[in-house]
Amino acid sequence: MSEHDIVDDAIERLEWDERKQDDSPAKKLRQITRRAALTGGAAGIAAVALEACGSSSPSTSKAATTSSAASSIFGVSAKYHFTMVNHVTTNVFFTPTQSGAADACKLLGCSYTWTGSATSNVAEMVNAINSAVTAKVDGIATSLISPTAFTKPVQAALAAGIPVVSYNADEPATGRLAYIGQDLYLAGQEEGQHIAALLPGGGHIALFIATPGAANIQPRINGALDTLKSHPNITSSVVATGAAVPAELTVISAWATGHPTAKGMFAVDAGSTQGLAQTIEKQGLKAKGWVGGGFDLTPITEQLLHDGYIEFTIDQQPYLQGFLPILELYLYNASDHLSGIADVDTGLKFLNKTTVTPYSSTKSEYEGTGTKPGVQKA
Repeated sequence: MSEHDIVDDAIERLEWDERKQDDSPAKKLRQITRRAALTGGAAGIAAVALEACGSSSPSTSKAATTSSAASSIFGVSAKYHFTMVNHVTTNVFFTPTQSGAADACKLLGCSYTWTGSATSNVAEMVNAINSAVTAKVDGIATSLISPTAFTKPVQAALAAGIPVVSYNADEPATGRLAYIGQDLYLAGQEEGQHIAALLPGGGHIALFIATPGAANIQPRINGALDTLKSHPNITSSVVATGAAVPAELTVISAWATGHPTAKGMFAVDAGSTQGLAQTIEKQGLKAKGWVGGGFDLTPITEQLLHDGYIEFTIDQQPYLQGFLPILELYLYNASDHLSGIADVDTGLKFLNKTTVTPYSSTKSEYEGTGTKPGVQKA
């Protein structure tokens, strides 16, 4: 059998194995990689294809193969390095974001640094951006949680020829090239509608927000409050909970204890949503008719929603908020600035007790509950 025949056979077997998989960018990229490498030389792709089918060369590492495959597709050999600046670097919400960035780097043969602030300290984030500029990285992705503080560092990066995109939180006036994340104000409006539907008889509720004024969550609470204006029988207290998840739980628990006649609790950030669900469970508030809901999918939130302690949560696909920035920055560099940059809305998906089941019954990098590739049954 010739080298060409070996390659053709290997590719056909791989794509036959993938026939039941839904079409996706990753699937298409795998198939393009095979064909592109085939046209570049049968001997080289034979080793790659056979390795994928179960045979491998001791001298060929997976990292080297990935880098070579990406180079053959995009026509570059540079080892790009990117910086992702985050406002709550240790928050569990961003676990899948980091997985997404890491997976994109494995796919493309590049690397990234995760940095910023653990406590939404804007000065620390600005320093992280400035350090990335000094280090002459190939691109920066950052959450823009302040309407003014990031303009100067973003402009400095762009002036140095370093592309900057935002994720999770946005401020277009900075001049960033694109935003990858949820439509935050719309998400808040939709949450307000769900709250009103849950409380047709009205009542008093809490609206929890980790860090008031932060551009990743303030638009959500603004949207919720604007929607609730048309429901005067529902009154609300806006309560700041802080950036640290344990402290958020303490604030929420105290509010619930001090407002026994309230009808429910809602939130606009992941930590507060988890905390209010835990409080409803611990204080037996479901039996008293309380309702609750919020944003994002920490493992605890998933389970408590599945168990019926809250009515909804909103998925904004944090995995994509790590994967897509790396992909865009890579393509922007690889195409010599001709392509790659695009605004992406990562979604507004309401989940209830029933629809959260696939999340709570599996473990995966995509939702931050697993560390292995793919989806595993819990």
